[in-house]
Amino acid sequence: MGAVCPSWLSFILYNPVRKVFTDREKVLKESGITGNTVVLEIGAGNGFFTEVIAPRARKVIAVELQEGMIRKLERRTRDFRDKVDIVQGDISSLDLGEGIADVCLMYYSFHEVGDQAEAAARICRAVKKDGILSIYEPTIEVDKQGMEKAIGMFEKCGFSRELGRDQIATRFARLRKR
Repeated sequence: MGAVCPSWLSFILYNPVRKVFTDREKVLKESGITGNTVVLEIGAGNGFFTEVIAPRARKVIAVELQEGMIRKLERRTRDFRDKVDIVQGDISSLDLGEGIADVCLMYYSFHEVGDQAEAAARICRAVKKDGILSIYEPTIEVDKQGMEKAIGMFEKCGFSRELGRDQIATRFARLRKR
C-alpha cells in the first residue's frame, strides 16, 4: 500500500497539467458511464473525476477517506448536490449496500487501500450483476504483478476481465460482474 495523498497536497491531483495529460472523457467512456449510470467512485479525492462524472451520470456515490479532501470535493461538486452523495470512510470498512452501482471507478486509488481484500469484497457486493469495475493505477507505484494481484481479488468474487492495457504512466483493467 502506498501513502494516501494528504489533502494539503491536493493541488497535485487537480492542476492544469493533469487536465492536459488525463483524458477524463476517455476514462468515462471506457468505464461505461452514461446518463443512466449510478457510479461508485472510490478515492474521489478533491473531485478531479467527480466533477466530470456528475453531469453525465444519473448519480455518483463518491467515497473519500480524508475530511480535507471532502471539503474540496463538496466545493467542486456543489452544482450537482442532488446527484452526488459523498461518503467519508475507508471502503474496506463501509457497508454501502448490495447492488447499488452500475459502475465502480477507481482512478489511482486502489493501491492506497490498506485492506484490499476486504475492500474488494465490499466493492463486489456494491456493484450490480453485469456491472463494470474500472481500475486505473499509476505504473510508478503499481507494477504488473501488483495489478494482477488486484485484478485477482475481484475475479475471486465474481468479476471477469474484459479489457486491459499498460501505458507509460497508467495500468488499466475493466472487469464485469458475472
